[in-house]
Amino acid sequence: MNTASIIGSGIVTVALLLYSLGFIRERRKKLVTSPVLLFFTAGVTFDITATIFMIIGSGKMLTLHGFIGYSALLGMLADTIFLWRHYLREGGKINVGRPLHLYSGIAYTWWVMAYITGGLMVAISKMSA
Repeated sequence: MNTASIIGSGIVTVALLLYSLGFIRERRKKLVTSPVLLFFTAGVTFDITATIFMIIGSGKMLTLHGFIGYSALLGMLADTIFLWRHYLREGGKINVGRPLHLYSGIAYTWWVMAYITGGLMVAISKMSA
């Protein structure tokens, strides 16, 4: 792996940590609080940055791994926007409704699956090379 890809891999791992902290916090309290928004917003920022580094590192924009990663990033970006909208409309004292709670779970699960799949795809390609 080249330097840009290694940096991208490290940054995406930070995004995983941030998303996980926000997701767990929202799940436990069923509230969108300032820390939840901070974790999700920072997670999206790190995720976008990691994606840019990985594109630079691979030299390819359209790959199977890229499609999976882009769709997961889009899901988390939408989730973050939905969480912000909920927070701005309802504040941090109104429970998250079932549809948003469900969407967050699906988006986060898809993102984690994309993260794991990406790592496996890179490992398999290195083993066969």
